[in-house]
Amino acid sequence: MERKDHMDLFGAAALIAFALHLAFNQVVIKVTAGGFGPVFAAGIRSVGAVAVLLLWMRVRGISLRIPRSAWPGGLLAGVFFAAEFFCLFLALDLGTVSRSSVIFYTMPVWLSLIAHFALPGERLTPMRSLGLMLAVAGVALALLDRDSGGANWTGDLLALGSSFCWAGIVLCLRMTELSKVEPSQQLLIQVLVSAPILLVLSLFMGDFIRDLAPIHFAGLAFQIIAVASLGFVVWFWLMKIYPASSVASFSFLSPVFSVILGWLLLSEEVALSVWGALVLVASGIYLINRRPRQRRRGGVFEKG
Repeated sequence: MERKDHMDLFGAAALIAFALHLAFNQVVIKVTAGGFGPVFAAGIRSVGAVAVLLLWMRVRGISLRIPRSAWPGGLLAGVFFAAEFFCLFLALDLGTVSRSSVIFYTMPVWLSLIAHFALPGERLTPMRSLGLMLAVAGVALALLDRDSGGANWTGDLLALGSSFCWAGIVLCLRMTELSKVEPSQQLLIQVLVSAPILLVLSLFMGDFIRDLAPIHFAGLAFQIIAVASLGFVVWFWLMKIYPASSVASFSFLSPVFSVILGWLLLSEEVALSVWGALVLVASGIYLINRRPRQRRRGGVFEKG
């Protein structure tokens, strides 16, 4: 498909479906932890993603040669990738999907805050600042509620740490030579670096196999094929077709879907405070990613 300067019906439908897909993955991670230790599962997922990506790139004729200049940024992104999923898988194992997801999907908040100081042209506007404050208030509301089901300080802080690491990956993709290579090569470096790190960490955790059943193998296969490799290839494809700001504006849907799916599929108790935190975080993410309105002055459109 050709590059477009606006969001159309196909793009909106695809991004809503992708947000739902990512939310469902949180449930899958939680279920898969019933058969595999969370860190071990994260490591196996990265190993499987390497195999799927290599096959995908071979079929698509994408070069496996990654420029030497891209490796420093790639190695750093790979370390962030390992840390992100080390924290996220443990957070989902310790807490609920609803709490962990609300906190995890605040990544655009921390990214916008860091970008304000680190990236030219990414300064916080009054609207984005309001969004940041709303989302931070939502995180505070979730963290301060210790009486609802699934409240776990370790799990909540791990979810927050995974969100910071996700922001670190995006900064690596924006600020290093890694930005100049193909998206599939960017992802390949990350899973390639993260796989041995996560597997070594799983040795220290000593938690490999739990109560295995076919559903746990299915969940791991889903994560490898539909999320960690081809899922993100589809995301990068959408990013190449539609404006990045328009694509990012749909990110507020993922925590919404995660809370709803955790409630529907896992029968999680979702406290009123979590619903309130969800509204604040989703509203904040929307405002942070919202494109500035254009107003017309003297026949010329200006941002406002």
